[in-house]
Amino acid sequence: MNKLLQDKGVRLFLFLTAFFITNAIIAQFIGMKIFAFEDTVGMAPLNWNLFGHSGSLMLSAGVLPWPIVFVTTDIINEYYGKRGVKLLSYTGVFMIAFAFLIVFAVIQLEPADFWVKSYEAQGVPDAQAAFSTVFGQGIWMIVGSIIAFLLGQIIDAFVFDKLRRWTKDKMVWLRATGSTIISQFIDSFVVLYIAFVIGPAEWPISQFLAVGTVNYSYKFLVALCLTPIIYLAHSVIDGYLGKERAEAMRQEAVV
Repeated sequence: MNKLLQDKGVRLFLFLTAFFITNAIIAQFIGMKIFAFEDTVGMAPLNWNLFGHSGSLMLSAGVLPWPIVFVTTDIINEYYGKRGVKLLSYTGVFMIAFAFLIVFAVIQLEPADFWVKSYEAQGVPDAQAAFSTVFGQGIWMIVGSIIAFLLGQIIDAFVFDKLRRWTKDKMVWLRATGSTIISQFIDSFVVLYIAFVIGPAEWPISQFLAVGTVNYSYKFLVALCLTPIIYLAHSVIDGYLGKERAEAMRQEAVV
Protein backbone atom coordinates (compact mmCIF):
# COMPACT_ATOMS: atom_id res chain seq x y z
CA MET A 1 0.00 0.00 0.00
CA ASN A 2 1.13 3.55 -0.72
CA LYS A 3 2.90 4.96 2.36
CA LEU A 4 0.81 8.12 2.17
CA LEU A 5 -2.40 6.11 2.44
CA GLN A 6 -0.99 4.22 5.42
CA ASP A 7 -0.90 7.47 7.39
CA LYS A 8 -3.87 7.57 9.77
CA GLY A 9 -4.16 11.35 9.51
CA VAL A 10 -4.52 11.12 5.73
CA ARG A 11 -7.03 8.29 5.99
CA LEU A 12 -9.08 10.25 8.49
CA PHE A 13 -9.13 13.33 6.26
CA LEU A 14 -10.25 11.24 3.27
CA PHE A 15 -13.09 9.69 5.28
CA LEU A 16 -14.25 13.04 6.70
CA THR A 17 -14.08 14.63 3.25
CA ALA A 18 -16.15 11.86 1.67
CA PHE A 19 -18.67 11.97 4.54
CA PHE A 20 -18.90 15.76 4.35
CA ILE A 21 -19.39 16.00 0.57
CA THR A 22 -21.88 13.11 0.52
CA ASN A 23 -24.09 14.82 3.09
CA ALA A 24 -23.72 18.22 1.39
CA ILE A 25 -24.84 16.86 -2.00
CA ILE A 26 -27.68 14.83 -0.47
CA ALA A 27 -28.91 17.96 1.33
CA GLN A 28 -29.05 19.85 -1.95
CA PHE A 29 -31.14 17.26 -3.77
CA ILE A 30 -33.59 16.37 -1.01
CA GLY A 31 -34.13 20.06 -0.22
CA MET A 32 -36.99 20.20 -2.73
CA LYS A 33 -39.22 18.13 -0.43
CA ILE A 34 -41.11 20.13 2.18
CA PHE A 35 -42.35 18.07 5.12
CA ALA A 36 -44.77 18.79 7.96
CA PHE A 37 -42.77 18.43 11.16
CA GLU A 38 -45.73 18.08 13.53
CA ASP A 39 -47.44 15.40 11.43
CA THR A 40 -44.15 13.52 11.02
CA VAL A 41 -43.52 13.27 14.77
CA GLY A 42 -47.21 12.88 15.65
CA MET A 43 -47.78 16.11 17.57
CA ALA A 44 -50.44 18.82 17.41
CA PRO A 45 -49.72 21.78 15.07
CA LEU A 46 -47.78 24.56 16.78
CA ASN A 47 -49.48 27.29 14.71
CA TRP A 48 -46.57 29.71 14.99
CA ASN A 49 -47.20 33.38 14.25
CA LEU A 50 -44.20 35.50 13.23
CA PHE A 51 -43.96 38.83 11.41
CA GLY A 52 -47.64 38.65 10.41
CA HIS A 53 -47.40 35.12 9.03
CA SER A 54 -48.62 31.93 10.68
CA GLY A 55 -48.56 28.24 9.97
CA SER A 56 -47.25 24.85 10.99
CA LEU A 57 -43.62 23.75 10.94
CA MET A 58 -43.11 23.01 7.25
CA LEU A 59 -39.39 22.41 6.72
CA SER A 60 -37.20 21.55 3.80
CA ALA A 61 -35.90 17.99 4.03
CA GLY A 62 -32.48 19.52 3.40
CA VAL A 63 -32.35 20.68 7.02
CA LEU A 64 -31.91 17.05 8.14
CA PRO A 65 -28.29 16.49 6.99
CA TRP A 66 -27.09 20.11 7.25
CA PRO A 67 -26.31 19.96 10.98
CA ILE A 68 -24.20 16.87 10.21
CA VAL A 69 -22.33 18.88 7.57
CA PHE A 70 -21.47 21.65 10.02
CA VAL A 71 -20.50 19.21 12.77
CA THR A 72 -18.15 17.51 10.31
CA THR A 73 -16.72 20.95 9.51
CA ASP A 74 -15.96 21.53 13.19
CA ILE A 75 -14.25 18.15 13.51
CA ILE A 76 -12.08 18.88 10.48
CA ASN A 77 -11.27 22.32 11.87
CA GLU A 78 -10.23 20.73 15.16
CA TYR A 79 -7.63 18.44 13.57
CA TYR A 80 -6.74 20.15 10.28
CA GLY A 81 -7.39 23.84 10.93
CA LYS A 82 -8.92 26.59 8.78
CA ARG A 83 -6.90 25.56 5.73
CA GLY A 84 -8.41 22.09 5.85
CA VAL A 85 -11.94 23.51 6.10
CA LYS A 86 -11.37 25.96 3.25
CA LEU A 87 -10.00 23.19 1.02
CA LEU A 88 -13.00 21.04 1.89
CA SER A 89 -15.45 23.93 1.33
CA TYR A 90 -14.14 24.83 -2.12
CA THR A 91 -14.10 21.15 -3.08
CA GLY A 92 -17.66 20.80 -1.81
CA VAL A 93 -18.89 23.77 -3.86
CA PHE A 94 -17.24 22.36 -6.98
CA MET A 95 -18.77 18.92 -6.42
CA ILE A 96 -22.26 20.33 -5.75
CA ALA A 97 -22.10 22.45 -8.92
CA PHE A 98 -20.78 19.46 -10.87
CA ALA A 99 -23.62 17.26 -9.57
CA PHE A 100 -26.21 19.82 -10.68
CA LEU A 101 -24.63 20.06 -14.14
CA ILE A 102 -24.77 16.28 -14.55
CA VAL A 103 -28.42 16.22 -13.44
CA PHE A 104 -29.36 19.00 -15.85
CA ALA A 105 -27.63 17.11 -18.66
CA VAL A 106 -29.55 13.95 -17.76
CA ILE A 107 -32.86 15.86 -17.77
CA GLN A 108 -32.24 16.77 -21.42
CA LEU A 109 -31.96 13.10 -22.44
CA GLU A 110 -34.97 11.79 -24.36
CA PRO A 111 -36.77 9.23 -22.16
CA ALA A 112 -37.28 5.69 -23.43
CA ASP A 113 -40.92 4.76 -24.08
CA PHE A 114 -40.83 1.63 -21.90
CA TRP A 115 -39.43 3.68 -18.98
CA VAL A 116 -42.27 6.21 -19.23
CA LYS A 117 -44.91 3.48 -19.63
CA SER A 118 -43.54 1.50 -16.66
CA TYR A 119 -44.16 4.51 -14.42
CA GLU A 120 -47.57 5.15 -16.00
CA ALA A 121 -48.54 1.67 -14.80
CA GLN A 122 -47.55 2.79 -11.28
CA GLY A 123 -49.77 5.88 -11.44
CA VAL A 124 -47.16 8.40 -12.62
CA PRO A 125 -48.63 10.02 -15.76
CA ASP A 126 -45.42 11.76 -16.89
CA ALA A 127 -42.21 10.27 -15.51
CA GLN A 128 -40.02 12.72 -17.43
CA ALA A 129 -41.84 15.73 -15.96
CA ALA A 130 -41.71 14.20 -12.49
CA PHE A 131 -37.99 13.52 -12.78
CA SER A 132 -37.33 17.07 -14.05
CA THR A 133 -39.44 18.63 -11.29
CA VAL A 134 -37.81 16.70 -8.46
CA PHE A 135 -34.18 16.95 -9.58
CA GLY A 136 -34.22 20.06 -11.75
CA GLN A 137 -34.30 22.71 -9.04
CA GLY A 138 -34.66 26.31 -10.16
CA ILE A 139 -31.50 28.28 -10.90
CA TRP A 140 -32.19 30.72 -8.06
CA MET A 141 -32.41 27.87 -5.55
CA ILE A 142 -29.18 26.37 -6.83
CA VAL A 143 -27.28 29.68 -6.76
CA GLY A 144 -28.69 30.51 -3.32
CA SER A 145 -27.77 27.09 -1.94
CA ILE A 146 -24.19 27.22 -3.21
CA ILE A 147 -23.55 30.79 -2.01
CA ALA A 148 -25.13 30.09 1.40
CA PHE A 149 -23.12 26.89 1.72
CA LEU A 150 -19.81 28.59 0.98
CA LEU A 151 -20.51 31.58 3.24
CA GLY A 152 -21.64 29.29 6.05
CA GLN A 153 -18.51 27.17 5.79
CA ILE A 154 -16.11 30.13 5.75
CA ILE A 155 -17.86 31.79 8.70
CA ASP A 156 -17.96 28.50 10.62
CA ALA A 157 -14.21 28.04 10.16
CA PHE A 158 -13.48 31.64 11.19
CA VAL A 159 -15.65 31.60 14.33
CA PHE A 160 -14.41 28.15 15.36
CA ASP A 161 -10.78 29.29 15.07
CA LYS A 162 -11.40 32.48 17.08
CA LEU A 163 -13.21 30.58 19.84
CA ARG A 164 -10.49 27.95 20.00
CA ARG A 165 -7.78 30.60 20.43
CA TRP A 166 -9.90 32.39 23.05
CA THR A 167 -10.65 29.22 25.07
CA LYS A 168 -7.08 27.90 24.64
CA ASP A 169 -8.16 24.45 23.51
CA LYS A 170 -10.75 24.09 26.30
CA MET A 171 -14.57 24.01 26.13
CA VAL A 172 -14.92 21.99 22.94
CA TRP A 173 -18.70 22.40 23.15
CA LEU A 174 -18.44 26.20 22.96
CA ARG A 175 -16.35 26.44 19.81
CA ALA A 176 -18.15 23.59 18.05
CA THR A 177 -21.73 24.52 18.92
CA GLY A 178 -21.08 28.27 18.85
CA SER A 179 -19.58 28.25 15.37
CA THR A 180 -22.35 25.98 14.06
CA ILE A 181 -25.13 28.16 15.48
CA ILE A 182 -23.67 31.32 13.92
CA SER A 183 -22.85 29.76 10.53
CA GLN A 184 -26.27 28.10 10.24
CA PHE A 185 -27.93 31.44 10.91
CA ILE A 186 -26.16 32.85 7.86
CA ASP A 187 -26.89 29.74 5.80
CA SER A 188 -30.61 29.70 6.69
CA PHE A 189 -31.33 33.29 5.70
CA VAL A 190 -28.98 33.72 2.73
CA VAL A 191 -30.43 30.78 0.77
CA LEU A 192 -34.01 31.98 1.34
CA TYR A 193 -33.18 35.58 0.44
CA ILE A 194 -31.51 34.67 -2.84
CA ALA A 195 -34.00 31.95 -3.86
CA PHE A 196 -37.28 33.54 -2.78
CA VAL A 197 -36.83 37.29 -2.23
CA ILE A 198 -34.65 38.45 -5.12
CA GLY A 199 -35.68 35.40 -7.19
CA PRO A 200 -38.90 35.12 -9.24
CA ALA A 201 -40.97 34.07 -6.19
CA GLU A 202 -40.64 37.66 -4.82
CA TRP A 203 -41.48 36.86 -1.21
CA PRO A 204 -42.24 39.87 1.00
CA ILE A 205 -39.59 40.52 3.67
CA SER A 206 -42.06 39.57 6.40
CA GLN A 207 -42.54 36.09 4.92
CA PHE A 208 -38.78 35.72 4.41
CA LEU A 209 -38.14 36.58 8.07
CA ALA A 210 -40.91 34.28 9.32
CA VAL A 211 -39.84 31.20 7.34
CA GLY A 212 -36.15 31.90 7.98
CA THR A 213 -36.73 32.18 11.73
CA VAL A 214 -38.65 28.89 11.84
CA ASN A 215 -35.98 27.06 9.83
CA TYR A 216 -33.16 28.49 11.92
CA SER A 217 -34.92 27.66 15.19
CA TYR A 218 -35.01 24.02 14.14
CA LYS A 219 -31.32 24.06 13.18
CA PHE A 220 -30.45 25.81 16.45
CA LEU A 221 -32.12 23.12 18.53
CA VAL A 222 -30.57 20.30 16.50
CA ALA A 223 -27.10 21.87 16.86
CA LEU A 224 -27.53 21.87 20.65
CA CYS A 225 -28.71 18.25 20.63
CA LEU A 226 -25.68 17.20 18.56
CA THR A 227 -23.20 18.60 21.08
CA PRO A 228 -22.64 15.18 22.75
CA ILE A 229 -21.86 13.76 19.29
CA ILE A 230 -18.91 16.16 19.08
CA TYR A 231 -17.37 14.67 22.22
CA LEU A 232 -18.08 11.13 21.02
CA ALA A 233 -16.42 11.89 17.66
CA HIS A 234 -13.37 13.35 19.44
CA SER A 235 -13.08 10.24 21.60
CA VAL A 236 -13.31 7.89 18.62
CA ILE A 237 -10.81 9.92 16.55
CA ASP A 238 -8.34 10.25 19.43
CA GLY A 239 -8.54 6.49 19.93
CA TYR A 240 -7.93 5.90 16.23
CA LEU A 241 -5.02 8.34 15.90
CA GLY A 242 -3.53 7.80 19.33
CA LYS A 243 -3.45 10.54 21.97
CA GLU A 244 -0.02 11.87 21.02
CA ARG A 245 -0.78 12.09 17.29
CA ALA A 246 -4.21 13.60 17.92
CA GLU A 247 -2.78 16.27 20.24
CA ALA A 248 -0.02 17.09 17.76
CA MET A 249 -2.57 17.53 14.96
CA ARG A 250 -4.73 19.80 17.13
CA GLN A 251 -1.75 21.98 17.98
CA GLU A 252 -0.67 22.15 14.36
CA ALA A 253 -4.21 23.07 13.30
CA VAL A 254 -4.04 26.29 15.33
CA VAL A 255 -0.96 27.53 13.48
